[in-house]
Amino acid sequence: MPEAVFAEMLRAARTLLATREPLDAEIGVSEMLGSWWGRRVPGVDVERLLGEGLVAHAEASGSAAGLALLTGIAVLGTTVHQRELAEKGATALAENGAARPVWADAIGRARPVAAYVSGNRFGDTDDIITTFRYDGADSGSDAGEHALIAVVDHNSGGVLRDAWVTTKVEQLLAHCRGRAEGGDPMATFAQLKLERARVLLESAVTQTDRAIAAGSGGQGITDGSPAAHHALIRSRVRVLPREPASQNRTARSRDRRAVLAARFLASDAAAELSDSYAASRCVDHIIAYGCDVDSDRPLRVSPRKVEAFLLRWLPRRVILLPEEHEAMPHVLAAWIRWAGPRHGLPEVAVSATLDALWEATAAFTTSYLDVSASFGLPAKVVRRLLPDGDLSALPRRMFAFPLLTSDLLAESEDEFDPATREGRRALLRLDHFGEYESPVRHKGRHSTGIPDTGRAADPAATEEALDAHEQLAERLWKGDPPQLWSAAERLLDRGHERPVVLRTLMEVLGDAEPGEDVSGRLEDL
Repeated sequence: MPEAVFAEMLRAARTLLATREPLDAEIGVSEMLGSWWGRRVPGVDVERLLGEGLVAHAEASGSAAGLALLTGIAVLGTTVHQRELAEKGATALAENGAARPVWADAIGRARPVAAYVSGNRFGDTDDIITTFRYDGADSGSDAGEHALIAVVDHNSGGVLRDAWVTTKVEQLLAHCRGRAEGGDPMATFAQLKLERARVLLESAVTQTDRAIAAGSGGQGITDGSPAAHHALIRSRVRVLPREPASQNRTARSRDRRAVLAARFLASDAAAELSDSYAASRCVDHIIAYGCDVDSDRPLRVSPRKVEAFLLRWLPRRVILLPEEHEAMPHVLAAWIRWAGPRHGLPEVAVSATLDALWEATAAFTTSYLDVSASFGLPAKVVRRLLPDGDLSALPRRMFAFPLLTSDLLAESEDEFDPATREGRRALLRLDHFGEYESPVRHKGRHSTGIPDTGRAADPAATEEALDAHEQLAERLWKGDPPQLWSAAERLLDRGHERPVVLRTLMEVLGDAEPGEDVSGRLEDL
């Protein structure tokens, strides 16, 4: 029961009263808040239930331990509301005479000093090191100085894999600097702007949250040091300076990706690739993975990245035509030879990456998903549903335009192209077959859309309904926002028929103001 958990945490909070250093208090509170981080209970907001419940329990205790806990949560709480409730509760307890901890005035006053990144030339993981000092500490001394180290795993989508804190800042930096300057030819170490450190840490926190929400976080994220330090990391990120809006980094533009692909295809490394069209398609996927998954670093190559791309990401996300499937290992080998030196890899590291590629090729060749066979769809239909090769889009696009999976349109493909407004409109008219006269002759009735009313529909009402349906179908096709398809899946899982799900989603979109973010409404469905 939560009350038993809260009582145990309040007893543990008594140790905070014996603590004199604000850093020790912050670490202790962060460990408490991390005890339920990432836990999932169907239909329950665990963070709200336990986080806000702990705040209420601490305030109700009226004790010095409760005040110490609330003082810490007011700084380290993982939501704005949680921090506001804790601050109000702490104020109330202090006014009622509860003794304040000796560190109360210093907690939350750590300010950033410098930031660094330590890693190796393969770049599979980065240690993001940010150093801090508490306000009021002598700038010429080590009092209050500490470093927060966050390990980011780029081959798993940029999630946090480890985190810790040390007060031995100079020893840490000297060790990292020494490895890079002579101890290890593969080691790297560089200073970062504080603004850049914030971008990297915010991205890691966001990617970790997404991995946990999707159930793909993996062992080690919701346990151990990442969980214990996640509240502390978030609090430190909040005090790092932001980049000016004009300097915010975004994913490479389509034009920049195209230029990069063109340079590769014109290089000596790509000269022996016999099928230029297949090579072009393959390199587009390689660059997309580097930009979208690997922190906008398409030129980075490593044995682990090759395996992650070839054996995990590519089979889950991309449809390859047979000629592309055959060409992919060879195109990837050419890319490694071309991109590796440009990313600063020595020849021995390039060779090790190529060895990893050829070791993974056999598994890739034998296990790559045959989507047509798996879904019972002709290859021609799969290509119409996935012109961009995005495998993850297949279920929602089949739901949005189910007629694309049938043979009704075999002789009229150009007329029913979902990439054009006219084609979408024509497809949706067929989806509503029975409400009004169909524009083409059918082999039979289709039951995937709104049921037949048995009477002619009002033309104006029909067009209005089609407008709403088209807006929904286009968003499902693009996956914008992602919560739209998630909501549809939940409704389908509850047993609702497709027409009911369509109407429910159209109502949400129709009730929204222009430009309004509907993600919250969709998550409530």
